[in-house]
Amino acid sequence: MRIGNKPAPRILLVDDEPTNLRVLRQVLQTAHYRLSFARSGQDALALVEKESVDLILLDIMMPQMTGLEVCERLKQNPATAHIPVIFVTALKDSIDEAKGFEIGAVDYIIKPIVPAVVLARVKTHLSLIRSDELLITHIDLIQRLGRAAEYKDNETGMHVQRMSRYSKVIALAYGFCEESADDLMMAAPMHDIGKIGIADNILLKPGKLTADEYEIMKTHTQIGGEILSNPSSYLIELAHSVAMTHHEKWDGTGYPNGLAGENIPIEGRIVALADVFDALTSERPYKKSWSTEEAIDYIMAQSGKHFDPALPPLLQQELPKLLQIKAQFAEQTKQ
Repeated sequence: MRIGNKPAPRILLVDDEPTNLRVLRQVLQTAHYRLSFARSGQDALALVEKESVDLILLDIMMPQMTGLEVCERLKQNPATAHIPVIFVTALKDSIDEAKGFEIGAVDYIIKPIVPAVVLARVKTHLSLIRSDELLITHIDLIQRLGRAAEYKDNETGMHVQRMSRYSKVIALAYGFCEESADDLMMAAPMHDIGKIGIADNILLKPGKLTADEYEIMKTHTQIGGEILSNPSSYLIELAHSVAMTHHEKWDGTGYPNGLAGENIPIEGRIVALADVFDALTSERPYKKSWSTEEAIDYIMAQSGKHFDPALPPLLQQELPKLLQIKAQFAEQTKQ
């Protein structure tokens, strides 16, 4: 069976007793999953090396290699560590559930099995996998859309790779937790998505913009805000805030709304700093790249004017990490 164009999930059933495998097959084949079978831990490990498996139902009490040992081996291998493992065990078996969860199992099913319980547990954990895949896809699309905007005035699109990671480093130094800093890193690539609405003769102009051209260029923040308006997810909501506020300035002289001080969301203040640092130290159609020292001097001079005064010292403090990112995501010449 296929779900759309995607094959149905494959479940590996591992048990040394053929009767137990037959019972599980009868339960799970009604849900049209693709099923694979192994009668020993060694066979299970060999099978996952050869074919993609979405979920494993694993007996614990098996000769030669127990289910616990199999699970440990799976989790130690980067190629199989992501596969969820549900232990299947008899009530009479002496098991240490905490040990099972510690080595990476996601659930237990007790024998004799209840078909409704097996189906519910399998569906739940396959749904969690699907949710993880959707999040990864969501993040990937955000990154790619951000790069699409950058391709108009930055051939390789590496700017978004650098500045989004700079934003995470600064956010962590500011006091963000790891999860919140990751969210900002994932949303930051959308900061200039509105550039796709700016004409090339302005966006790619090698010389200084006229006053009228500059006013048009400034509208990319509002275009980006419109593209990201009415978000249905937190990441897009965060990206909307970044797009609308990363050109605001601490002293109120920025755009599009002339926000000042802490009226500018912290995510906008951080991305503003990361964006300017990368812009200064990168070559653009209208400028040569500045040295790191020149960029730091300028940014420190703009503390309390362009930038939240709490942030430039953090950028200077974390400079070794930023330079590692800069080297890792250096511009690449198109062939």
